[in-house]
Amino acid sequence: MKLMIINGPNLNLLGKREPEVYGNTTFEDYFGKLKQKFPKVELEYYQSNIEGELIQKIQEVGFDYDGIILNAAAYTHTSVGIGDAIKAVTTPVVEVHISNTHQREEYRHVSYISPVAKGVILGFGLQSYDLAIQSFLA
Repeated sequence: MKLMIINGPNLNLLGKREPEVYGNTTFEDYFGKLKQKFPKVELEYYQSNIEGELIQKIQEVGFDYDGIILNAAAYTHTSVGIGDAIKAVTTPVVEVHISNTHQREEYRHVSYISPVAKGVILGFGLQSYDLAIQSFLA
């Protein structure tokens, strides 16, 4: 099984940014743990702060991979383009968020990804990514 994790803006600052919301672990450190936990899954990781680069990556892997785990971060609430890219590809996408976006600012309650995603996992911290991987293995 081949899965791509795609993270959006500011997630490169995990471990430094708002630790009370996002924790103290960098995603790179966590990704290493994911690879150890799921040794039979071919996991890849991509992060960008640029919306067009996220769309490009979705299109690049969206016909050949078994799944995409997408945390589009703030673009979740603003990007029609990312939602359209997900609709255009055949690879299923699971939307992931570290925090429970429904407990945060009201504008974070809207997602342009949820309607076109296979499923949504939010609010379990970094474990949300574990759950997303498990959803593809089930």
